[in-house]
Amino acid sequence: ETSGEVVYGLGRQPAVLRTFSQRLSRGFNDAVNGFNDDGWSLMTCDGAEDVIIAVNSTKSLSTASNPTNSLAFLGGILCAKASMLLQNVPPALLVRFLREHRSEWADFNVDAYSAASLKAGSYAYPGMRPTRFTGSQIIMPLGHTIEHEELLEVIRLEGHSLAQEDAFVSRDIHLLQICSGVDENAVGACSELVFAPIDEMFPDDGPLLPSGFRIIPLDSKTPDTPDTLTAHRTLDLTSSLEVGPATNPAAGDSSSCHHTRSVLTIAFQFPFESNLQDNVATMARQYVRSVISSVQRVAMAICPSGLSPTLGPKLSPGSPEALTLAHWICQSYSYHLGAELLRSDSVGGDSVLKNLWQHSDAILCCSLKSMPVFIFANQAGLDMLETTLVALQDITLDKIFDESGRKALCADFAKLMQQGFTYLPAGICMSTMGRHVSYEQAVAWKVLAPEDNTVHCLAFSFINWSFV
Repeated sequence: ETSGEVVYGLGRQPAVLRTFSQRLSRGFNDAVNGFNDDGWSLMTCDGAEDVIIAVNSTKSLSTASNPTNSLAFLGGILCAKASMLLQNVPPALLVRFLREHRSEWADFNVDAYSAASLKAGSYAYPGMRPTRFTGSQIIMPLGHTIEHEELLEVIRLEGHSLAQEDAFVSRDIHLLQICSGVDENAVGACSELVFAPIDEMFPDDGPLLPSGFRIIPLDSKTPDTPDTLTAHRTLDLTSSLEVGPATNPAAGDSSSCHHTRSVLTIAFQFPFESNLQDNVATMARQYVRSVISSVQRVAMAICPSGLSPTLGPKLSPGSPEALTLAHWICQSYSYHLGAELLRSDSVGGDSVLKNLWQHSDAILCCSLKSMPVFIFANQAGLDMLETTLVALQDITLDKIFDESGRKALCADFAKLMQQGFTYLPAGICMSTMGRHVSYEQAVAWKVLAPEDNTVHCLAFSFINWSFV
């Protein structure tokens, strides 16, 4: 009789490893479901929030083997959740990237906060000892199922104290992690990456507070779908941003997965004290939004078709894909202003989208309607507005300017429509979180569709912006 587990290290037996994986899965399911009967209740929201905050004041992290080992939380546990639709993104490939490149989406200081809270039974928010993290992670395998369908491992995040007296004290963080559904050929299976901070002594009955990602396919896939070659594509973010349908033979027939859809659910749990609930809720909401933005960036990079996975369903049927829109933005800028928006050595092929996405100035595009709505932004634009590509498309142009900014735009709008571009003076705009953003200058120009020279949208570039 086989146990279904293979032990790799740390002396743990298969039965113990199964217990750990079951506790991680149960804890994550509990957080995602958020049933009232299990003690969860929603914090007050206006119904338009992209991140849902749920609170559980009755949660106990005790284990059956040692009930006295539960942490005496004075407040409870808070869970920040969000869901998004993914298109043309293989779930297995995305989960593998999230597992192998944690620094692309995670803030190790948030991991440190959760680890410190669980370890000490105290809530170090926000007064933690200053720590510098190298950005590297060490994956220590514990075991996996015989079919390699599920990996159980300990993740060590390397940290070093910035305080002189603690220079030789380890600040490493340890996470217990389970990863499943990383086989592209599996039919209909969901893919998950679930993790929880754990004491470096790795006690069998240590409390676990799981967070992570779950991707559920919406479309069934036949086993002979010719997209198995995507497994061999590079998982390096910068290089994968450079590939597209014209330059990436390893992507196979990109049309075969053009209509694949899946739902990504993100859930992060944090312990809190009663008097810090609002602080932790604000931190959790902002953190999950930043994770969403990072995942969207990653999804755009690894999408086999080379298209943006989040722009498709929200734009009108006649709208271009991300790569095409990036070319239109740059070509129109050059046409109207007689200068290059991007460096001259970065205007070839798919690198246009990559360089536009990474451009330091905030670039945003809005529709040409009576109430203009944003349809695209680069990473700096999303950072400036403190939003995501999905939530961006619910923001109207007038919402980001203050009164003087709106007056300046109205005064120059006729000039913009007549000559195709205009310069806006230095001013203040507003992020979706209510923070003021200053900019030295803004440029607005009409983005033209080359085929018939019609105006597709308006583009704005906010130069040298910063939070006030």
